[in-house]
Amino acid sequence: MRHTNFPVFLVITTLCTVWQTAAADVSDPASKPNIVLIMADDVSWEAFSCYGAEDYDTPNIDALATKGVRFSHCYSTPICTPSRVEIMTGQYSFRNYTHFGYLNPKDKTIGHLMQSAGYQTAIAGKWQLNGLYNTLPGSDDSKRPLKAGFHESYLWQVTTGKQLKNGGGERFWSPPLERDGVMETVEDNSGKYGPDLLCDFLCDFMERNRSKPFFVYYPMVLVHNPFVRTPDTIGNEARTQAANKAPKNKEQQKENFVAMVEYMDKIVGRLVEKVQAIGQEENTIIMFTADNGTNRSITSRWHGQDIKGGKGGMKDMGTHVPLVASWPGRSPCAAVIDDLVDFMDMYPTFANAAGVSLGKEDPVDGRSFLPQLLGQPGNPREFVFLHYQPYWNAQPGQFARTQQYKLYRDGGFFDVPEDLEETNNLNRSSLSTNESVAKKMLTDVLDRAPPAPTEPGSRTSVNRPTYADWPVLSSE
Repeated sequence: MRHTNFPVFLVITTLCTVWQTAAADVSDPASKPNIVLIMADDVSWEAFSCYGAEDYDTPNIDALATKGVRFSHCYSTPICTPSRVEIMTGQYSFRNYTHFGYLNPKDKTIGHLMQSAGYQTAIAGKWQLNGLYNTLPGSDDSKRPLKAGFHESYLWQVTTGKQLKNGGGERFWSPPLERDGVMETVEDNSGKYGPDLLCDFLCDFMERNRSKPFFVYYPMVLVHNPFVRTPDTIGNEARTQAANKAPKNKEQQKENFVAMVEYMDKIVGRLVEKVQAIGQEENTIIMFTADNGTNRSITSRWHGQDIKGGKGGMKDMGTHVPLVASWPGRSPCAAVIDDLVDFMDMYPTFANAAGVSLGKEDPVDGRSFLPQLLGQPGNPREFVFLHYQPYWNAQPGQFARTQQYKLYRDGGFFDVPEDLEETNNLNRSSLSTNESVAKKMLTDVLDRAPPAPTEPGSRTSVNRPTYADWPVLSSE
């Protein structure tokens, strides 16, 4: 299916024909909605049935799409840390990304933003932002998540990694977790399933804060490898750290991955049910996305074709992610929105919803998509830009793209919906009028961008250039 090469707002309503978008003023503090942002780990659009997946059943995420909107063009970075840093700070990676597993503690975050707007804030799931991989200053600070703007936290990989000898361990069965900076050991959580513990924590947080505006950020530990059994499939197997070892058989790994995706969906359903149970459904925006593409060892059926996971790479399989958002009574139902969304757009969108006017201390790269969530045209972005300097086993580069066309810094130019594997470089043939217009616009974007990284980085790289004060790329 071809997509238009410039932002288009497409709404298909199947269950709702009328919705209210002007009845309440989102800038009115009395109408501040709760916000729940759920981000899955290492899974892309081809694994969700509302996007056309054939191997997976995700009824709860599908239900969010039915009650609200499904964005068909949301883009992340190819690996987890830069995506997480972009969401947390609302900035392109070229401004502040320097190390895998690290968020600069000096950066203002969405947590700080929402606290300043009067929200109670909580984060649960995967942290991995203290700088453990490079033993950076403060990497042993268990209070770092609280200092990053969250009143409460319950997280994996704050001050310990996956090595059991250091007090760490894997995230699923009998996980070591840190609750508000206090360590819970493998022994403390013996026999328990990490994703369930984290979900319980957030449900309790929402219950306790039902009378206040709350902001929940849930960077899930599912469905990152190792691909292991879930509570629905583990049977009588011992639920120790040993259960976190993946089988060697590829078919069993895929079977476990499917079960993990479907258990992740079940947890999304639990969070939605809690919001409903505390009487906050019509006052809560729930968003679901993912940090990057699916693990490369996983192949999935999507719209009659095989899609191989593309985590770490710059093709659609590494950067095109789901985004489903629901605000019952405010968002249109079963809407499909073709506008471009980039990860740094989360920050201004949350500010918009909370009635906060961004100031000089706030990031400049994002653009609110709250109007589109409300069924309005909004101010769609013309392009998505990726500056990719990995410090963890991947090839760097830059591209700018529309829904249809992608232009790399090295000159590669592709019609992506027609060529997911990017095998047909359009520069090898004469360009159509649409192609020429798109290429010129994207060339202008890359001309305004900072220098592209050219050498693969590594954990021990010394030269880690950033461009914090680079001018805004948008022409508006």
